[in-house]
Amino acid sequence: MPIEARAWTGRRTLVTGAGGFIGSTLVEYLLQQGASVRAFVRYNSRNDYGQLEQLGAETLEDVDVFVGDLANPEAVARAVKGCDVVLHLGALIPIPYSYVHPREYVSANVEGTLNVLEAARRWEVSRLVQVSSSEVYGTAQTVPISEEHPLNPQSPYAATKMAADQLALTFWRSFGTPVVLARPFNTYGPRQSARAVIPTIISQALTRDVVEVGSTAPTRDFLYVEDTAAGLARCGQVVGIEGETLNLATGGEISIADLIAEIFSILGREPEVIASEERLRPGASEVERLVGDAGRARELLGWEPSVGLDAGLRQTIAWLKSSVVGFKPTLYNV
Repeated sequence: MPIEARAWTGRRTLVTGAGGFIGSTLVEYLLQQGASVRAFVRYNSRNDYGQLEQLGAETLEDVDVFVGDLANPEAVARAVKGCDVVLHLGALIPIPYSYVHPREYVSANVEGTLNVLEAARRWEVSRLVQVSSSEVYGTAQTVPISEEHPLNPQSPYAATKMAADQLALTFWRSFGTPVVLARPFNTYGPRQSARAVIPTIISQALTRDVVEVGSTAPTRDFLYVEDTAAGLARCGQVVGIEGETLNLATGGEISIADLIAEIFSILGREPEVIASEERLRPGASEVERLVGDAGRARELLGWEPSVGLDAGLRQTIAWLKSSVVGFKPTLYNV
């Protein structure tokens, strides 16, 4: 059966979390598809737009940048007004920080999502894409992980993402708010901060003789950011999928140890690798295995990843080589 999808041309679209690396890539992708994009970024004292500024001044002229805070319902309501589609990526993300200040994650990820849902309901948007995380599954109990896999968040961050997801789905069931839940697995690529595992390994390997990591045994399903953006766009575009939960994944997995070896091979370097207690999650919080089943996304969205890990790593390395001046290690997060 053919997949019916609305064209993006001229559609008024709000992207929350647009200053992040996935959000900025999604904004760029939607502009290329002809969408009219409003980009919600959080105000900061530097008055910058985060990774959106990587798009360049000429591209930014085509973006309606909205500065605010998702925790402010009035600001969210103003941002959503007049938009046809909302792609909600805005969230507090770093897992290590969630162990220190979990309350901030409840405010940003749960209350912020509630504000977006209320605004979407008020202004009767045609589609709201709630962007989740594979972390809500916890360590795989069966593989590959399908959308029916039990939810078992193992960090405060993951717990707040699960709460936001369930809240979004109840708005679909209770009020008919046209929600689609997208669940990307571990996204990587240009513009990602060095708090995440791939850029932290690459950045250290480019600038130091020693690479500090946490546990190297866990496996992950790494999805290139352009594939993630294309999948999220399809979630906002395809007709008749309201209420669905859709994994975005490659279906392949690699251990952090093997990932390190592949990165070193591409770089032609072999720094010393040492374990750092600073980079370890609490024992019961470590997610040991994540590998996704994206069969439903292939069937309902007509989406599948197009960038393999080797090609994606090479593009990420090229971007980091042009960006890294010096490197200060940050808390490990996979």
